Amino acid sequence: MVSVGLKGTSGMVAALIIGGVVCTALSMAGGFITDLKIGYWLGSSPYKQQSFKFLGTLVSAATVGGVIILLNKTYGFVGPNAMIAPQANAMAAVIEPLMSGHAAPWFLYLGGAFIALILLMVGVPALPFALGMYIPLELNTPLLIGGLIAHFVSTRSKNEKLNNARRERGTLIASGFIAGGALMGVISAVLRYFDINFVKQAWFDSHPAEMLALIMFAVLCGYMIWDSLRAKPEE
Repeated sequence: MVSVGLKGTSGMVAALIIGGVVCTALSMAGGFITDLKIGYWLGSSPYKQQSFKFLGTLVSAATVGGVIILLNKTYGFVGPNAMIAPQANAMAAVIEPLMSGHAAPWFLYLGGAFIALILLMVGVPALPFALGMYIPLELNTPLLIGGLIAHFVSTRSKNEKLNNARRERGTLIASGFIAGGALMGVISAVLRYFDINFVKQAWFDSHPAEMLALIMFAVLCGYMIWDSLRAKPEE
């Protein structure tokens, strides 16, 4: 892209658009493969599934675009109080030197590649390790605790089928928490956009509020462990 004249801001935008289109196409294709498998089990036809898949794509694209505009107007993506976007920052760190004509940190890229090879040799997944390196601590800590909970509930029994059932049930519960947290984040952004605030900043920054948050987090972790252990293996 640089060799054909796409540089600077226009080159960065073009690279991000191409990357977004490719990633979205791969994601939709992977999801649709799973949908076809489930539809086959349920007796649906691929034609009907594909028709509604296109409709769902249009609706989701419009919804996500509106949500991004809302988040940008409410919080912004640049500045000291901007929303945390570690993946976007990582992409920007790679694209900006190439598109601006500056020297890219090839030594760091090479070092990262060698670290990934070493991790694979010792049996450590390179991708989760890399994610843990650049994701902020406030996002990384719940991931670590969730991983510990997953290890705990999936190793309580000598029955491998039971352990797998507990792990899958915990994954479903965690997926629900992720979806619920995302929806509540959008609702919070809508309320803030219309200057509707139910939280007092003085209480929000106080020590009792921190203790209440820790207690509620512990309650959620306890619920995940309890509900995951209730899973039964399929006959």
